[in-house]
Amino acid sequence: MADIKRGSGLRPLRYALWALVVLALAGLGWFQFVAPRAGTGSLSDAGTASLGRGDYRLAATDGTEFTQATLQGQPSAVFFGFTHCPDVCPTTLGDVASWQEELGEAGKDLRVFFVTVDPERDTVEALREYVSWVPGVIGVSGAPEEVAKAVKAFRIYARKSPQEGGDYSMDHSSTLLLFDRDGDYAGLIGYQEDRERAMASLRRLLES
Repeated sequence: MADIKRGSGLRPLRYALWALVVLALAGLGWFQFVAPRAGTGSLSDAGTASLGRGDYRLAATDGTEFTQATLQGQPSAVFFGFTHCPDVCPTTLGDVASWQEELGEAGKDLRVFFVTVDPERDTVEALREYVSWVPGVIGVSGAPEEVAKAVKAFRIYARKSPQEGGDYSMDHSSTLLLFDRDGDYAGLIGYQEDRERAMASLRRLLES
């Protein structure tokens, strides 16, 4: 057996360990941006001023277009998901329905957009049926290249994940992004965030 204590034998192992450290740090940087910081429910400062800004042009289930200009005029919440999502998306929609019920009349101005990360399967018609059980939620889809523009504009993580039998799922960010009446980023609500904190974020948004 080779003597692994020799420097020549350790060098490849050392390089491999350094590579793992670099990858871990890169992953941490991504996580801090797309996921809420512990206890704060906020994104890192990098790039938030430009969130939602881009030349994407998508179709919404209410018959309108979804563009950068759509975010102006009323407070909005934007969530990216897909209709074949096994748990995160239906859970988030359930949370939205619960928040709407608690907000009552105070929440009538809040618009909620469910933007697909899977335009190959999620047509506008499919999204219309998928979100129909939550009053006021608007589904958004379009050509794959336009969805890609929106994913980039909102700094969302989305990646196709192959599955057995030739099928696939989608890995994606699970945060709900909030925008004020001017279309500017105003915070986020993390997946399954504490209810009181989520409601406080929504009330601040609606009162701003």
